[in-house]
Amino acid sequence: MSIGHTLPGLLESGPRHGTLLHCLAGIITPDSGSVHHSGRDLATMPDAERSRLRRGEFGFVFQFGRLVPELSCVENVALPLRLSGVKRREAEARALSWLERLEVADVGAKRPGEVSGGQGQRVAVARSLVTGPRVLFADEPTGALDSLNGERVMELLTGAAREARTAVVLVTHEARVAAYSDREAVVRDGKARDMAGAR
Repeated sequence: MSIGHTLPGLLESGPRHGTLLHCLAGIITPDSGSVHHSGRDLATMPDAERSRLRRGEFGFVFQFGRLVPELSCVENVALPLRLSGVKRREAEARALSWLERLEVADVGAKRPGEVSGGQGQRVAVARSLVTGPRVLFADEPTGALDSLNGERVMELLTGAAREARTAVVLVTHEARVAAYSDREAVVRDGKARDMAGAR
């Protein structure tokens, strides 16, 4: 399976979708088959190189955000940059720019526990995009939100990803979220079916 530099796509999966995303991101090695990124098999890369990929070229959004509760929202977004050696002032300026794009700049100084679920998930999306990743993995990013907040998060996520030319691999069980995709694959009983021809 190869991941290219394309506009957002979607993968709709069953209960093992977390394992699949972990394989695609090089966190675990698949039992069979291979995952290639930029022409290279992730399984053949040293651990340190795969870690660099996940820090820079891959971004992640999870169902429950997974923000660091002790840090402010702007510090959470800046964290991937800081881990890559970017100086604090520059990292936080870039983080604030992304918070503005995701319409949550006003919560930058607050901690995750002080913001709503919808705001927190937008902060998580900003954190996933701040490094300019080529691929964004999103695991049920609206699963913990009400329908209104979920729709807004998806509008902002897909819009920002298109603007940044970031490919999105999105897992969902919700048809309304699947509708945001350019391409859909359904995984059932361990087998994938490309739905592109079915539309």
